[in-house]
Amino acid sequence: MIPTPQKLRRVKYTWERFLGDCAGGLIAALIALPYGLSMAALMKLPPILGVVTSILTAPVTALLGRNPVLIGGTASATVPFIASAVRSQGIGGAAKVSIVAAVFMMVFCVMRLGRYVALVPQTVVAGFSAGIGAIMFISQINVLLGVPAVGGDNFVIQLIRVLAEAPGMRFAPLLLGGTVILTAALMMRWTPKLPAPLVGVAVATLLAQVFRFHEPEVGSLQLTLPPFAGFTWTPHDVLTVVPTGLTLAFVASINILLTSRAVEHFRGRHKQQKAADADSELGAYGIANLLAGIFGAPMSVGIPARSVANVRCGGTTRLSNLLHALFLFLLVSLGSGALAHIPLAALGGVTAWMGLNLLDVSAWKRLPKMRLMDASAFLVTAVGVLVVNAVAAVLAGCAFYIYLAAQRQYRITFSGRSVRTAS
Repeated sequence: MIPTPQKLRRVKYTWERFLGDCAGGLIAALIALPYGLSMAALMKLPPILGVVTSILTAPVTALLGRNPVLIGGTASATVPFIASAVRSQGIGGAAKVSIVAAVFMMVFCVMRLGRYVALVPQTVVAGFSAGIGAIMFISQINVLLGVPAVGGDNFVIQLIRVLAEAPGMRFAPLLLGGTVILTAALMMRWTPKLPAPLVGVAVATLLAQVFRFHEPEVGSLQLTLPPFAGFTWTPHDVLTVVPTGLTLAFVASINILLTSRAVEHFRGRHKQQKAADADSELGAYGIANLLAGIFGAPMSVGIPARSVANVRCGGTTRLSNLLHALFLFLLVSLGSGALAHIPLAALGGVTAWMGLNLLDVSAWKRLPKMRLMDASAFLVTAVGVLVVNAVAAVLAGCAFYIYLAAQRQYRITFSGRSVRTAS
């Protein structure tokens, strides 16, 4: 819908909002750089493609998407699908799977299937947000402790294994990451209008230079637009690529829509999302991922860390998403300056701090006061995200919610019949 002149006059875009969008876009780009590189490497793709995904898709999702502060990029949820395609058919296989998934996402939009995800109960969304926050924090513990990364069947096992490595921790990364967390927390308490994570990164970088900590840094990279991915379709792809693409589209769609709702909840906007907004969001990401897939870049889905960082630093409009892509491009193209010397431990501190925010301590405090079915759905979803995966956790949370609601309705109906029979 095109805004009327009356609505446009009511919207005041001030210098303060512009600076907030700049700060939000910059800190989101700082988080996106190492994360995108690592995710692409896990998929066995050239690492730079993880950054190319954000640069190519952000303008499309910013202009066509419904959530102005939702920032997408390469995510761990898509790693198994893309990595399997790369192992079997190389970059061309990744391109085929991503393109098929993007087409299915646009089909979901046309069929108006996104609105059904928008009906997920708010308690399940809150549990999803808390679980993602826990994952974000756990994923950065090894970075903050300066110990090797460990694997595991789920994030609870990873946490146990990382803590087992704690005796070998190093002081420097803990100081740098802790400085970011402490600075951001104090800034949010004293001056919430300033970009707290960005200030924390600046303080940690200054400490690293003053004390001459020799910690891994962002470094500089060479960004060039990759060529179109070459591939050929075979009859066998109908049995392999198409089912994988459909599953990937389903996983990506749920991730995008739930992340969008979680970010809106974090902004303090608890109003139920419009059905058309959810469908349009899928269409926007479908078009964006079709563009990324042509170049063999991995799919883009909603990234809670970048989106929450954007909000926390003052991002309020679509410009923050566009600036996130622009800053990311400049970081890679001109990253030989001061930004290249930002310690990775400082960025780990930003992600950990965002995870703590998404955990939403206030929601956990409200648990004893919640209705049984609300508290149960919240816990099932939050724990499920940690020990299984986000999609299964949301489905379990919804099923649990529906079961308890149906059970309650059955009791009410049965009690009503008993009263009528007695009378």
